[in-house]
Amino acid sequence: MVTKYSTKSTKDEGCLPPISEAWWEAILTDEEVEAFSFSSRYPPTLAEEKPIAAVEEEEDQPIDWDYVTELFELDKAISLEVTGYNRGGLLVSGDRIQGFVPVSHIVDMPSTIEENEQVSLLESYVGQSLGLKVIECDPARGRIVFSERAALSEPGSRTALLKQLQPGNCVEGVVTNVTDFGVFVDLGGVEGLVHVSELSWGRVQHPGNVVKVNQKVRVFVIGIDRDRGRVALSLKRLCANPWETAETRYSPGQIVEATITNLVPFGAFARLEEGLDGLIHISEFEIEPNGNGGSSDQIEEGQTVKVRILHVDSAHQRLGLSLRLTP
Repeated sequence: MVTKYSTKSTKDEGCLPPISEAWWEAILTDEEVEAFSFSSRYPPTLAEEKPIAAVEEEEDQPIDWDYVTELFELDKAISLEVTGYNRGGLLVSGDRIQGFVPVSHIVDMPSTIEENEQVSLLESYVGQSLGLKVIECDPARGRIVFSERAALSEPGSRTALLKQLQPGNCVEGVVTNVTDFGVFVDLGGVEGLVHVSELSWGRVQHPGNVVKVNQKVRVFVIGIDRDRGRVALSLKRLCANPWETAETRYSPGQIVEATITNLVPFGAFARLEEGLDGLIHISEFEIEPNGNGGSSDQIEEGQTVKVRILHVDSAHQRLGLSLRLTP
């Protein structure tokens, strides 16, 4: 994959938030992300779940952590045998080394497949040898994560790419996985994370509504942790923040068109423009002839409606809307 780099930021780098260990920890401990690892992208419960068809004596096989660290730092590929599997991926093993390959890092694993079909396909890998690269090495946790996808790139490409990347760069990549907490993008040997909060300036119901697996995307580099191989990315920072000028373009009492994006028990969310979403509280639905308030049965997702703006709060990114076109 050819990755294009931009030496100029689309924003002033001074505007970028500092990327420190605290920032990464915030990502990792986010209540939506708590059960996931940044690099491996699978629930630890799946990786730690006893693998099916695993060879029991291999579970106690000593690991040569110096060897594993060398493979990781030099970005070397290695051939390992698949000895077991679980719902999250494959268990692989070899001389002085064993670890886990998440489903999303298996090259020939379809992105859209039923769970029972996926388990059957994973079972078919047992006994096969795969070319892999270490993408996570954590001796303290006894954790080694491999990627067949990363092994497709040239040796050393991961290290070179991490050196070239700079905060503020705009790069091209391919979406490799979509989770509840964000999107992973292959930049050509290194995967970065677009956290759900960085997908759009507006409200995101689910990352899968914004991008799809295998989609080519252009992303903005927020920050890089070269020691741990983490790259924080953004989609929304490639566009101007519409909230910065919302109060000058919209005012209370103004009638505009909006698209219903999500129905909730207390009302509905509607989008005025990309990145600018507001709430229509159920009390602001149209009044029915009998004098009662309206209900969500009156509207549906994707519908274009006329709304009256109640208030605009750019500082807190809040927009109040009403289906009642007259006060």
